[in-house]
Amino acid sequence: MDRIGFDSNLYMEKQSEHILERISHFDKLYLEFGGKLFDDLHAARVLPGFDKAAKIKLLQKLKDEAELIICINANAIERNKIRADYGITYGSEVERMIDNISAMGIYINCVVITMFTDQQGALAYKQKLENRGIKVYIHRPTKGYPHEIDTIVSDEGYGANPYIETSRRLVVLTAPGPGSGKLATCLSQLYHENKHGVEAGYAKFETFPIWNLPLNHPVNVAYEAATADLKDVNKVDNFHLDAYGVVTVNYNRDIEVFPVVSSILAKITGKECIYKSPTDMGVNMAGYCITDDEACQDASKQEVLRRYFKALCDLKTGAGNEDTVKRLEYLMSRLGISPSDRKVALAAREKSAKNNDCGAVAIELPNGQIVTGKHSDRMSASAACVFNAVKALAEIKDRQKLISPYVIGPILDLKSSILNEHNSTLTLEEALMALSICAASDANASTAMEQLKNLQNCEAHSTHMLYKADENPFRKLGVRLTCDPEFLDDTLFIE
Repeated sequence: MDRIGFDSNLYMEKQSEHILERISHFDKLYLEFGGKLFDDLHAARVLPGFDKAAKIKLLQKLKDEAELIICINANAIERNKIRADYGITYGSEVERMIDNISAMGIYINCVVITMFTDQQGALAYKQKLENRGIKVYIHRPTKGYPHEIDTIVSDEGYGANPYIETSRRLVVLTAPGPGSGKLATCLSQLYHENKHGVEAGYAKFETFPIWNLPLNHPVNVAYEAATADLKDVNKVDNFHLDAYGVVTVNYNRDIEVFPVVSSILAKITGKECIYKSPTDMGVNMAGYCITDDEACQDASKQEVLRRYFKALCDLKTGAGNEDTVKRLEYLMSRLGISPSDRKVALAAREKSAKNNDCGAVAIELPNGQIVTGKHSDRMSASAACVFNAVKALAEIKDRQKLISPYVIGPILDLKSSILNEHNSTLTLEEALMALSICAASDANASTAMEQLKNLQNCEAHSTHMLYKADENPFRKLGVRLTCDPEFLDDTLFIE
């Protein structure tokens, strides 16, 4: 189990103070939220102790003076881009965000579809949201961006976008993932607000990279690993160094675009930009809330390894590319780590090798014990491993069966004889359903069910890439799973 290395309550307190301080400089503040608003799982993994819901809880405290605009790139809608940690599309993630945020009493103004160039999928998505009573605005690519400042800051540029009327002092822009057009939407709104006589400002709520940690600190390297497919690179903020003589860390896109953003802000307001560097633009107090640096370093190294295994699997399935893998190998070399530093991977491979490479899964329990499970005719390796894990946690004897033969037999017969499924073994999803049925009348099954919640944040590894019915339950249980880039069998099509 991760050692606690981060004080989330202190973080929310400091972030709130600095947001309120930033608002005080303007009539209205447009605050771009970097990273995930809900379920910031990356932050929770690399900063053990970070509350994955910290951002939304912070926003809930400010809900009386805040409203939200959600941005999504039209190309992400058209391509059905996936949020990897939940396996859902960006479009579905926006819908999930709307449901969850609204339930918390936070006002959502609208959704903005950015970079629109007549994508039919985006139009259909717009209609879908509007049919549910959600306001949707369309923003096309900004004419003249990034070099023609006079065109950008004109009625042909930002002025060509519709003006979104807002009513509160804090307007938060969030998105399902990177590249969603939040910055462009903020600047477009600043242009319109200025024309309406409102002195509006811009700032960025950031978590990574952490500006006051060293460039090669594992927490910052883990951020590079998370965005390896985007080719993001952390750099020393030369603008901040020149202005203040202080070394800070930012990432390449913010540093590269800063002169443009600074010029646009000056053009919009008719005043010199108040920010001397991209670091100035950020509101990021995470570095002051680390309580155990070693714990955060260790957690971040494991995150880089998880990203590496994910990239290998994506390459194998055609969803990724070799450049991302090579980039992650370089980042691992910077940290002096290798795949052999993932203990559960070694344990799973050893289990598989002892059983004729049948496929195996290993889980490291909160007490450091590693348990394994192998693929069999009756149960997948994932199901076997999870059952062995909850037995160990509940101190149930290994030979004790958790699912009654009267339950498992008919399920297997249904899969093979009636549904004619290719995979007739019990998947983890099916095994957990069967366990819940048995728990109603069997004390051991009930005790084992209670231990499932203790698998949250446990590390796991599979010697083969998993089917969704095995992979999704791990995600829902909060298990940090990696896989070797190997197929379990030669089947191409799985329903």
